[in-house]
Amino acid sequence: MRSDESGASLAPVNLASSISTARRAWLRAVLAVSMGAGGLGRPLAARAATLAVGQPAPPLVLHTLDGRSINSADLLGKVVILTFWATWCEPCRDELPLLSAYATRNADRGLQVLGFSLDGADDLPAVREVAAGLSFPVGLLGSAWAADYGRMWRIPVSFTIGRTGLLADNGWDDKYPVWTSERLQRVVAPLLR
Repeated sequence: MRSDESGASLAPVNLASSISTARRAWLRAVLAVSMGAGGLGRPLAARAATLAVGQPAPPLVLHTLDGRSINSADLLGKVVILTFWATWCEPCRDELPLLSAYATRNADRGLQVLGFSLDGADDLPAVREVAAGLSFPVGLLGSAWAADYGRMWRIPVSFTIGRTGLLADNGWDDKYPVWTSERLQRVVAPLLR
């Protein structure tokens, strides 16, 4: 569309923005209900029943904010954390600096973190602002589904892959999935040895 047309070019932008706003509101409501229920009513399909610790981790591609594509399957030999977050998620915003500092301290030991934001494209400026303070690549997930990892119904959630490509930690199985120093020591540190 041309910018000199009389307001016609604004309708699709406003419609897309309205749809994205409605989608975000719906996702917030779903997350609030699932968090409020303590996960008791979590759908089995969302848990990605095919995920099993000790089995090959499904590959997942991060399309970074700077236009690169990073496939987790190409990171054999590294310990990989796939972390799912959003700018509007307070627990996510609290854990990201901790995870970023840990990733920086352990990069030379083979740690790679890939950050998947559940924010929509209209929230890209906010995602870029958060990502600017992180030591690992970030990209927009694009939907609530992350291939064989299932639907991201609870965030933050992370999955840890060992050096041989086997799933070492399934975030769906963690009662308290937020990264803490203690959890990083328990889950990730042994994999970095």
